[in-house]
Amino acid sequence: MSNIKEIQEEIVKEFSMFDDWMERYEYMIELGKSLPLIDEKYKIEENLIKGCQSKVWVHAELQGDKLLFTADSDAIITKGIVAILIRVFSNQHPTQILESDTQFIDEIGLKEHLSPTRANGLVSMIKQLKMYALAYQTQLN
Repeated sequence: MSNIKEIQEEIVKEFSMFDDWMERYEYMIELGKSLPLIDEKYKIEENLIKGCQSKVWVHAELQGDKLLFTADSDAIITKGIVAILIRVFSNQHPTQILESDTQFIDEIGLKEHLSPTRANGLVSMIKQLKMYALAYQTQLN
């Protein structure tokens, strides 16, 4: 399994293949469609990410010493954003998730091309994924 930095570099490389942001949005929508579906039983209030304009559900569970995430959203761009984050952080050790930076988001220009509310939602998603990592890390120690 690739480490977080390698996955982030892959994503930066993928996004650099597109010349304009319309193509990048289309690619994000495609990524969202390929997101592993969250089980309906996890689409509950406590799995909703606070601070997102649209509804975003994230579920985390520990398998061995790796954290697996599933997610869904009712908005196609947001689903693409969470798909990128899940690709980076899922199947990683909680410590790696907590120690990782999200510089790759700036490198692909995502934050500057999102509306302020979506950019806030992106920050909220990252915070929530790291909160899950923190919670599960304490279980491993």
